[in-house]
Amino acid sequence: MPDFRPLGYLRAMTSPTTLPEIPSAAFRARRRRVAERLGDGVLVLPAALPAVRSRDTTYRYRPDSELAWLCGVTEPGAVAVLVGGEDVEWILFVPEPDETSTLWSGARLGTEVAAERYGADDTLARSRLEEALPSLIQRGGRIHYRLGGDPQVEELVRSALERGRARGPRTGSGPRGIIDPGEVLDELRLRKDEHEVGRLREAARVSVEGHRAGMAAAHSGVGEWVVEAELEAAFRRAGASGPAFETIVGAGSNACVLHYVRNADTLAAGEMVLVDAGAEVGLYAGDITRSWPVDGRFTPEQRTAYEVVDAARAAAVAAVAPGTTVTEVHQAACRVLVEGLVEMGVLQGRVGELVEREAYKPWFPHQTSHWLGLDVHDPGDYAVDGASRPLEPGMVLTVEPGLYFRGSLADAGPWAGMGIRVEDDVLVTADGGENLTAALPTAPEAVADLVGTGL
Repeated sequence: MPDFRPLGYLRAMTSPTTLPEIPSAAFRARRRRVAERLGDGVLVLPAALPAVRSRDTTYRYRPDSELAWLCGVTEPGAVAVLVGGEDVEWILFVPEPDETSTLWSGARLGTEVAAERYGADDTLARSRLEEALPSLIQRGGRIHYRLGGDPQVEELVRSALERGRARGPRTGSGPRGIIDPGEVLDELRLRKDEHEVGRLREAARVSVEGHRAGMAAAHSGVGEWVVEAELEAAFRRAGASGPAFETIVGAGSNACVLHYVRNADTLAAGEMVLVDAGAEVGLYAGDITRSWPVDGRFTPEQRTAYEVVDAARAAAVAAVAPGTTVTEVHQAACRVLVEGLVEMGVLQGRVGELVEREAYKPWFPHQTSHWLGLDVHDPGDYAVDGASRPLEPGMVLTVEPGLYFRGSLADAGPWAGMGIRVEDDVLVTADGGENLTAALPTAPEAVADLVGTGL
């Protein structure tokens, strides 16, 4: 049994907002769809473990995305089991309340409340896991479980697999292999239902408010950490549980480090700042990047590079539609970036040929998009059967082209040390794409007007 000390049972943090509850019927519909893909397998989803910060101190608890998506369960220590077959059954294990955990971390749900809240076919105490889980697993031909999770659950899964391998040849039953649950869940999570779209809209709205606050606090001499603090405080004020990922505030050449999160330098007049941040609301993520001048005035060189990137963003957003592939969205951005780099004198040659041989990569080394949902890099393949995936209604993806003129690039010219990225979150609709983060402007004049207004 793992050492679940009181600190490990922090109450599940979703969001302090008054978001409407996702109805139980929506979770039942998700489980039916999972059951169709599960066949005679058994799906085992343990809750996320507390993440240790140092010694006996943990980070704020963040529930497991798969468990939350399938069942709505955010209780630490819980384990959900979905047994496939003709009569699909789902069983939920939850820790029982006790005086120590209640004193230190607040009340746990317990089996009675959990049974009423989540509607499992059977709700059992976590203490019965060792007794009950092996027999449940033995009912399936395959175990869908992600290795590296809850130690107790993993030991029981491994033991069940060993028994299945030993006895299966004689009985013709029992599990013969462990498969990552993403094989069943990822495709289903890729297309958002109306309830998920509602939460993503709210995450986008709160993310916009945070960016506005961060930009308002900026001026020469302010620390990157101050912008970060103002931005994340605005997230919380607007109803987020916090940032959906580590906030990036990169001033000057720090913007050329794609995942710069140190946020320890000071903003200087004449520099550009790149801020990549998103709020988590009801467990769903926003993800916005904006780039702007520290003193609210673009230099001619900054404006030239910025307008190229923003035009690439606009072209990629416009390309989002059902049937358009992920690669085509990327190519729409890349073509505009290459046209701009040629006009700037950074690249020479025919635009089509330069795009085809990816001559832009020294300045734009990453993809234009990633999926967005419960995870900021939500699951789902970007290619199917060797071809780029066509977009479908309900998918949500980012659009985030950039140009990074690292000092090591000999031909960076007057843009040396400058990094610019502009990112929006886009929902694929029946007839095109909806920019969920359009409320945060990207036009140079509108962006500049937002900087330093909190002085």
